[in-house]
Amino acid sequence: MSLRQEKITELHALDLGLFDVGPGKRRILCPAFVLTTNQGRHILFDTGFPPSYASDERAAAAKDGLDGFGRLVNFTAAQTAEGALALLGLRPADIAHVILSHSHIDHVGSLPLFAHAEIILTATERAEPSPLYFGANRPMAWPQARYRTLTRATQICDGLRLIPTPGHTAGHLSALVTVGGQNVLLTADAINRASEPAEGFPDADDPILAAKSAAKLMALARKTQAEVIYGHEPAQAATLGRRIWR
Repeated sequence: MSLRQEKITELHALDLGLFDVGPGKRRILCPAFVLTTNQGRHILFDTGFPPSYASDERAAAAKDGLDGFGRLVNFTAAQTAEGALALLGLRPADIAHVILSHSHIDHVGSLPLFAHAEIILTATERAEPSPLYFGANRPMAWPQARYRTLTRATQICDGLRLIPTPGHTAGHLSALVTVGGQNVLLTADAINRASEPAEGFPDADDPILAAKSAAKLMALARKTQAEVIYGHEPAQAATLGRRIWR
């Protein structure tokens, strides 16, 4: 069912876990977002880590090789996509559409729970044989689902514009959300922290392309007076989880 005639009326931030990047380097929030329309439909932006990390984080991280990069901090079932949705009184079945910013582990990990939904992502990201996941490790398959792929900036409905922002991955996607008269720019990992542009985008697959995408996003933020929500900004970690715009 098309969203074209609907309007975004609420935006909820979800706390999908805190992650320590390297020994003492930085602590980041892994967020996702639920957007609700005036017709009561729910859209999930990103899906967080695989649910297995809540039952045995150490074993899951060792299997994925994530333990060599950093560690989740006291990760619980309430910080899985399913658990965080439950805090809003929602179930995975209540999600009609999933927007995938890109397919790294902390964004794609719970995607199989939403195979009933339409999954929206860039054609470039979907063209990967399997989700990028983490490093050379690609244990996930793309779920059998309805996929909508984008090649350009697209107005999904009133209050939701999706913007391809390649660099972090070749098929990265960001979003401009308008709700309650406010503009909120969800950069995801196109700018994963405020300091990343000055650092030269060391986490990006293509730092030069990432810099161009970031400049475009920041120009859009200035033009629309949007609040910028970075993908993993340490300064936003303490306040972003479960925040609501309406």
